[in-house]
Amino acid sequence: MILTGTIVNAAAICAGAVIGRYAGRFVPNRMRQTVMVGLGLAVLLIGLQMALKSQQTMIVIGSLIVGGILGEILQIEARLESFGLWLQGRFSGAGNIAEGFVAASLLFCVGAMAIMGSLQDGFGAEPTILYAKAALDGIASIALTSTLGVGVLFSAVPVALYQGGITLAADSAKVLLTDPVVVEMNAVGGLLIAAIGLDLMGYKRLPVGNMLPAVFVAVGLMWVLGMA
Repeated sequence: MILTGTIVNAAAICAGAVIGRYAGRFVPNRMRQTVMVGLGLAVLLIGLQMALKSQQTMIVIGSLIVGGILGEILQIEARLESFGLWLQGRFSGAGNIAEGFVAASLLFCVGAMAIMGSLQDGFGAEPTILYAKAALDGIASIALTSTLGVGVLFSAVPVALYQGGITLAADSAKVLLTDPVVVEMNAVGGLLIAAIGLDLMGYKRLPVGNMLPAVFVAVGLMWVLGMA
């Protein structure tokens, strides 16, 4: 059934967040911080592995610049944070919901597995990529929730909308997403994932949300420049 992969992924995030919410209190703060650093390093590694597969460095650079400008105009990061703050107001006793929501939403939405898994689901194949992603996201949500709070739970909403939208549009996108295009999309997404890794380690908070359009700008640049 179409959208099965996205439904399983969203459910895994919710389950992990619930476990992290109630089991996290038994984990010492120092241990949680160590786990977050480990998770951040793993995310950084995944992102760099994806980015280093790029064959068109200028496409990646151009996508990040143009995508960043579009993101600033659209104020994506601010809108995500506003929604997180609204959730925090609705659930005022549950800690810093905004931070957990934004960090988890970006981590779970950006990347090759989200895009390619959603396309696989939309093409009618068994959504094995999203099943694997669901397992990873479920584990990550446990660690994130125990540290950043219950806001991670609400990241299941943008994940469902984002991946579900790609799945439903898969037939139309199939023609555009040639192998060279997918490589550069993944490279751009990989750099954004690496930036999230730095954030998780507490090193540097970067406006990754405003860079999200860069992933799709890469598609346009590849076709416009005849590299697709």
